[in-house]
Amino acid sequence: MSASSAFHDTFGRDAFGDYGRPDGGASAGRRGPAGRNGAAGRGPQVMREPLQVKQAPLRLTRRGRFVFIGVPLILLAALILSFSGFLNAPAKAAESAAELSLTPTVTVTVQPGESLWAIAEAVAPERDPRDVVTDIIQLNNLEAARVVPGQALFIPSK
Repeated sequence: MSASSAFHDTFGRDAFGDYGRPDGGASAGRRGPAGRNGAAGRGPQVMREPLQVKQAPLRLTRRGRFVFIGVPLILLAALILSFSGFLNAPAKAAESAAELSLTPTVTVTVQPGESLWAIAEAVAPERDPRDVVTDIIQLNNLEAARVVPGQALFIPSK
């Protein structure tokens, strides 16, 4: 099988829009449209212009359809779900300022050698010190349970 026939078998039409050889197979030794091999004495050579080949329509594979349609739909669904979560989140503490209740607090100044645990046991001996320490951390917006001498802390008094 020659390269030319492999081209025609694979792709169908040649550069001239014909199936097979440009001249119908009459000149087996001819190469190209000008007939460089032994074209003398065979009559006038006709130069034909190549035909415009129509592009095949775009065909998507299963993976291509998923990427083209599925991924944007998944992203849109995630966006809608996250947006609805923001709308339904209970972010406000009360409907009005009158409904807010203030936590009664006492201000304590940290002494040298004192820890939150010692302060919690001294302020609320009837409660679990872990709960009191948690309340102190939340009320004072502390990042850790570390305090320094001279620091003023709000301590819940209930």
